[in-house]
Amino acid sequence: MSGTSGLRVIPTWRHGQERLYVCLTDGRNLAWYDREAARVNLLSDDRRDDVLEALAPFLSGQVTIGPPPVPTPAELARLSLHPDDDLAPNRPGESLLVALDRDPGPARRLRPDPRRQALLAEQTVGEALDRMDGAGWHALHSVPLPGGDRVHHLLIGPGGLFAVHTLYARKQRVRIADPLVVPGRREPRPLLRRVRADAARASYALTAEVHPVLAVVQPSAVTFTLPPRDIRVLTDADLGALARLGGVLKPADVEALHAMARDRATWARL
Repeated sequence: MSGTSGLRVIPTWRHGQERLYVCLTDGRNLAWYDREAARVNLLSDDRRDDVLEALAPFLSGQVTIGPPPVPTPAELARLSLHPDDDLAPNRPGESLLVALDRDPGPARRLRPDPRRQALLAEQTVGEALDRMDGAGWHALHSVPLPGGDRVHHLLIGPGGLFAVHTLYARKQRVRIADPLVVPGRREPRPLLRRVRADAARASYALTAEVHPVLAVVQPSAVTFTLPPRDIRVLTDADLGALARLGGVLKPADVEALHAMARDRATWARL
């Protein structure tokens, strides 16, 4: 949208939160409006009136107007990242989306493509984790590990760090006998070893304790021979319980760990 001042207002979205950027016709930014913070951040005061005129249709209630806040060390680290090395834009199931785009498989199959089931599980869990963003949590998705492995989701917030592995189990009874996991009639797999190993590798990379979580998506039931040690097993409907955890990390620590975790180079050192 362009106003009488010749400035353009461009909306962007991230985790369901909107920012409105005010740009010159050549694409350079002059300011942005953060609706949630009710703040107009001016990069230069020279065209303050023009910026406010362009944003006038979008402003409501009291807003703060001024230069952007001084960036924290974590924000400076993020800003210095090359876009190719920033993992924050990864979508839930990013690796599976890329693989399916390259090789979608036959149009007709006798059985559902397990990659698409796994993708649905990661998208379901990823969306649930992304909804915690407004409560001081950050989620990263499809975090690559050397050797072709990956952490499905990494959650960082006031309650600590969690490596979340997803399992598709729609309408299936899932039986767990640590370390074995048996969805429906499938063969038992020592999946809990993988979940713990992912968390251990993340702990090493971030030099902080990362807790393992298995997220079971849409099961009919989850039963245990014995409750597994040192690992949370949650259904996708129960993931909100993680958002209620707190008292472990201060906001500055959350931001610093998030800045470190989103850097691809952090994981390449493993």
